[in-house]
Amino acid sequence: MAAALNSCGYDAGLDNSLPLRQTIRTEVQQAIQKTPEATRAQQLVCKFQREHTPADPARDIPQYISLAIDMGEAPAFKPTLPEADLPPDAAQVLGIVNLLQNFYQTSGLHAIWQKHQPEYEEQIQRFHDPVANVITQTDLYLKLPFSSYLGRKFVIYLEPLLAPSQINSRNYGDNYFLVASPSEQGAEPLRLHEIRHTYLHYVLDPMALKHARSIKRLDPILESVQTAPLEPSYKEDITLLVNESLIRAIEARTLPAARNNEEPRLASMQHSMEEGFILTRYFYDTLAKFEKEATGLKDAYGDFLYNIDINHEKKRAAEITFASHAAPEVVSASKQLAHDDKLLDHAEQRLVDGDVAGAQKLAQEALSDPRSNQEPGRALFILARAATRAGDMEGARSYFEKAVQAAHDPRTLAWSHIYLGRIFDIQEKRDVAVSHYRAALEAGDPTPDTKAAAEKGLANPYAPPRAPQH
Repeated sequence: MAAALNSCGYDAGLDNSLPLRQTIRTEVQQAIQKTPEATRAQQLVCKFQREHTPADPARDIPQYISLAIDMGEAPAFKPTLPEADLPPDAAQVLGIVNLLQNFYQTSGLHAIWQKHQPEYEEQIQRFHDPVANVITQTDLYLKLPFSSYLGRKFVIYLEPLLAPSQINSRNYGDNYFLVASPSEQGAEPLRLHEIRHTYLHYVLDPMALKHARSIKRLDPILESVQTAPLEPSYKEDITLLVNESLIRAIEARTLPAARNNEEPRLASMQHSMEEGFILTRYFYDTLAKFEKEATGLKDAYGDFLYNIDINHEKKRAAEITFASHAAPEVVSASKQLAHDDKLLDHAEQRLVDGDVAGAQKLAQEALSDPRSNQEPGRALFILARAATRAGDMEGARSYFEKAVQAAHDPRTLAWSHIYLGRIFDIQEKRDVAVSHYRAALEAGDPTPDTKAAAEKGLANPYAPPRAPQH
């Protein structure tokens, strides 16, 4: 995936990447130029990427990394999760898998990989001890046994073909994955802080789930962060806010500090408070006591939660002047996606329940909210179907046409074309309808129902179901 993206012009961080990245880029490009088949395969990959550029350019490369983490071995690259279980950002670019298969085969990428595999192994050995030390020191601070993670994975991939400045972290179920690229220059050639942050999520997220009932009682604290510069998910899910506050407190407590000078730690803690993680101060003080005791965090976690005084923390939050913006969360760039998808999930359910007006209202909210990172395609698709339910064919056609322009998810794109084909069939514009059915087949959605609906439309004009006779 990284080699394909590089061949399409992805060069972020190239100046600070290892020389290995430019070497591989050159060799891949030379291999592509040798045959028309490889050139065509590359062009199709690049065309797909251009057509699936999200509204926020910062989410372009992460969506492909999210998919790549879940892809199986070459040359099939078959995703290991069912499509319905893929993260939203990965599902949006699932159609690239077939193109990658062809790109991999025609460019001889396997031979290039074999040539440079020892250099990858060398980088793994280079960073093994520093990363292992970060994890070991974290476990020691939290007083956790090293064998407490059986059946779960924390996996770090080193990929020199990606920008060193960007860390991609994802958690899928009980497993956490992090993709990092070493830098050629700088005091920290591998971003150990982000690695440790992801590891803290790996350790603490299951504890939060285990104590879900205790955390739920803290819901009133969410009222205090509604004006903070946090992602909406933190303002709506107390579990996320509690755990991130605890992680920030641990990071502040473990910052190196000169003897009798706690200022760097206090400054780090205060910065997190001003971003909106308003329980950081409570956990910071609680950890100071925890450090002097023999109890490990696994046993102390419940007491941490029990001793939170909601009214006191709300009063403390009221005295904070929140910052104008917050740094993006390291783990799972799809948190915002999950929040917005929840809104559209509700809209979908309203539509199923026959509440057309309710579905329209929620879809419009997702579409118009300036804080939302949601791709507009799905919201427009819901609005189009709601218009269809309301008997507004012109409105439906307009929304489906807008969805075609905005959608990056192959399924949304394909079904927008199918519905447009049916509308034009009803209007007896068969040529236009056929073009939409063909576009549906080319949208990259591999599911059988999409293919069957598009092929049925190509075979015969759509006829709407007749109303029952009485």
